[in-house]
Amino acid sequence: MPADDGIEKSAILLIALGEDYAVEVLKHLGPKEVQKLGHAMAALKSVPRARVGEVLAEFQTTAEESAAVNYDTDAYVRSVLTKALGDDKASNLISRILQPGDTNGIEGLKWMDAPTVADLIKNEHPQIIATILVHLAHDHASDILNQFPERLRNDVVLRIATLEGIQPEALKELNDVMLRLLSGSASVKQSAMGGVRAVAEILNFMGTANESSVVDSIREYDPDLAQKILDEMFVFENLMDLDDRAIQLLLREIQSESLILAMKGATESLREKIFKNMSQRAAEMLREDLDSRGPVRLSEVESEQKEILKIVRRLADEGQIVLGGAGGEEML
Repeated sequence: MPADDGIEKSAILLIALGEDYAVEVLKHLGPKEVQKLGHAMAALKSVPRARVGEVLAEFQTTAEESAAVNYDTDAYVRSVLTKALGDDKASNLISRILQPGDTNGIEGLKWMDAPTVADLIKNEHPQIIATILVHLAHDHASDILNQFPERLRNDVVLRIATLEGIQPEALKELNDVMLRLLSGSASVKQSAMGGVRAVAEILNFMGTANESSVVDSIREYDPDLAQKILDEMFVFENLMDLDDRAIQLLLREIQSESLILAMKGATESLREKIFKNMSQRAAEMLREDLDSRGPVRLSEVESEQKEILKIVRRLADEGQIVLGGAGGEEML
């Protein structure tokens, strides 16, 4: 895959640069990028000299071309995305792309695993926990919520759903919490976070049992709010709503083993849609693999389905596909 090729090239480059320079580069990357590069570097047992030379030559060319760019790229990105997508669609994407590296004390939480973060914040007020979680990646926030007792988890998700904006008072309290927990400085700019879309994105990464419990709890509080959240969610079966071109793009991004496991939990109609968008030979091989594969744990199936949904959302954020059905936009 192109994405994997880029990660491998980056790993080769870092190894070729040497330890000191690699450290300086990694300091400027986020947790997920560091994790991906770390795995890629660990997997490189030996690299042919020709391959290293090829990567270094490509990097030099790219660096020379990039050196000619000298203008306010942040302003350019904001302008282009806003004109292309409109204010509402562009705002969330812009905040993720242009998010400053030293945002606040929450930055430290992004490097911690879910159980550690959950243990740190579990005794805080649910409103504070909600405010913290909306600053984290949706899959990370979902993993953290899964560590909480059901009552606390449901309370926090409901607060995220009804969080229309973060007030200065709440930000000050959040700042105090982060100073106490991480001994870091937190200065969060006021911004509109939380809401129905944030909850839907978080629930998309949550296990089925916990997801149902949360939605049922919200439905008791406000049936209309619960329905709005469900309408925004995009689950694995919603792949049925994607057009053939989108399915084909998606299949290029998925490893065969991941697809086999995910398909074990798919309906027959979704399976047929997937088969239809593959070559006859590839479809036959996939059918054979599915038939020959023995029983698989439900947790494994759900895990692979959620990994595929991450790819779907990335392709949607990049504008390569349009999500239909739940959470999608009507096409005219």
